[in-house]
Amino acid sequence: MKHTCTFTGHRPEHLAIPQAQVIQWLEEQIERAADEGYTDFITGMQLGVDLWAAEAVLKLIDKDRQIRLIAACAFRGMEEDWETDWKERYYYVLSRSELVYYISDHPDKRPFLDRSHWMVDRASRLIAVYTGAPGDTKETIEYARKKKRDIVMITS
Repeated sequence: MKHTCTFTGHRPEHLAIPQAQVIQWLEEQIERAADEGYTDFITGMQLGVDLWAAEAVLKLIDKDRQIRLIAACAFRGMEEDWETDWKERYYYVLSRSELVYYISDHPDKRPFLDRSHWMVDRASRLIAVYTGAPGDTKETIEYARKKKRDIVMITS
């Protein structure tokens, strides 16, 4: 846990900051975390911030950084209704993840929250992209605060 980072954030259509700016910020935060000794990075595998963060981790792995990517999926098949581009990114990240965890066998809303708690429980830092809106991202940040995790956040 001490050397583990996780992520939370909104889907692309809910962000006020341009996608390129969010990705650049994520890359900077992930590289900083790796420089500070974080070795494990857990992604929740959702559209937007989770997958962008995972892709940033993979870029560092490709540069021979000694870090690991861990995928935490709410349930098998959560990507079935996504657009083809996002599905391809999802499968690519899964294929490159050192470990893959499925939180539930049942498609439902609850596994997403359980997955967020699972990730925070195993991490000491949360990197968050937050608009201030209610929902899973807000709940994950509040849970991380309750658990006294280090939180690095950009708001939009």
